[in-house]
Amino acid sequence: MKKWIVVISLFVIAFSTTAVVVYIKAREPMKTAQTTAENRAMNEAGITEIEKFYLYNGNTTVYTIIGKQSDGNEIVVWVPADKKQKIITRKMSEGVTEEEAIHKLYQEQKPDELLAARLGLEGETPIWELAYLDEKSNLNYYLIDFETGKWWKTIENL
Repeated sequence: MKKWIVVISLFVIAFSTTAVVVYIKAREPMKTAQTTAENRAMNEAGITEIEKFYLYNGNTTVYTIIGKQSDGNEIVVWVPADKKQKIITRKMSEGVTEEEAIHKLYQEQKPDELLAARLGLEGETPIWELAYLDEKSNLNYYLIDFETGKWWKTIENL
């Protein structure tokens, strides 16, 4: 009986260790991309304090960072994954906040469950992407123009 307990315990420890190592290895590319994007935002947009980081996969991959500059201004920086492309910056006060975007979603679509809200970029249009489940548990995306706060596009029933 003791042998079985030892064997099972060793199996559980080996499995747990393997799962943790796989998870850490799987996160490495994302962490590297985040660090690269944050460094670019600091160097090219003058961010001194990072508050939020978003990954957006639309037509292209974009990393979005909300942060503060040394003068205290809160800005948003869209950093394309393609290092050849230029970053886009906007003052946070020039756009819609996450709370305002979520409020608009709830006014117009009546989601059953909000899954995520993230800043992204479609072409040269900064957007809020809101992912949610409807009453039938269908996945939907509601995109709002960051600058105007108006509906931009909806992707439904996925």
